Amino acid sequence: MTVYFIGAGPGAADLITVRGLRLIEQCPVCLYAGSLVPQEIVAAAPDDALVMDTAPMHLDLIVGEIEKAHLAGLDVARVHSGDPAIYGAIAEQMRRLDALAIDYEVVPGVPAFAGVAAKLKTELTLPEIAQTVIITRTGMKASSMPEREQLEVLGQSGATLAIHLSIRNLDYVRTALTPYYGADCPVVIAYRATWPDELYIRTTLADMKQEVRKAKLTRTALIMVGPVFGEVQYRDSALYDADYAHVLRNAGKKKKPVKV
Repeated sequence: MTVYFIGAGPGAADLITVRGLRLIEQCPVCLYAGSLVPQEIVAAAPDDALVMDTAPMHLDLIVGEIEKAHLAGLDVARVHSGDPAIYGAIAEQMRRLDALAIDYEVVPGVPAFAGVAAKLKTELTLPEIAQTVIITRTGMKASSMPEREQLEVLGQSGATLAIHLSIRNLDYVRTALTPYYGADCPVVIAYRATWPDELYIRTTLADMKQEVRKAKLTRTALIMVGPVFGEVQYRDSALYDADYAHVLRNAGKKKKPVKV
């Protein structure tokens, strides 16, 4: 048997990959993060499948269910939100499976920050504005941050920031980033991005806490920070510049489209 760690995407049921959905349709056991994975996705499991919400379960219980499936020779769809490689807590599960000699594979998914950019019709990397995207979080009670990854350090880059799991830490976010981005730097608070009840708040570092309080958001929100979210002037990239030559195109020369 094989355990498939599947990224379900940011929320919209049709943003799961074709591979991920097909595996859910085939696996006789489906363990999913119920608070973050849409019911429509796990509804694709076979009618006689064991479908279990792992939200109230700790690691030992989850691994125990996988062991049962292993002894029975049943494949497992282990469904996580977003992309399982980002704050998915799959490393600790894979470590346990390695110790038990249970085979597994990982199926990537659409990460939340990509879902937000798509909904906002925003490119996260603009020429001469930002060419780097940093996916991070802030330290909370359950998990601290390495000193070298504090926002005071990362903020010096001026990169586009996707800050997870920090909606209750806005005072720190504002204090840490204002010296580098400015109080008026554009911020987008994305609540349940791509879900039916999604909400996007366009604000600034200075005003974001007030706006979040008005909306009464306390969880399941992503904080996006950077000048790319504002009205900025940027030049066109060289990629499609008629005077820019590369291995697939000669500068200044029209080339007939190639049928594939």
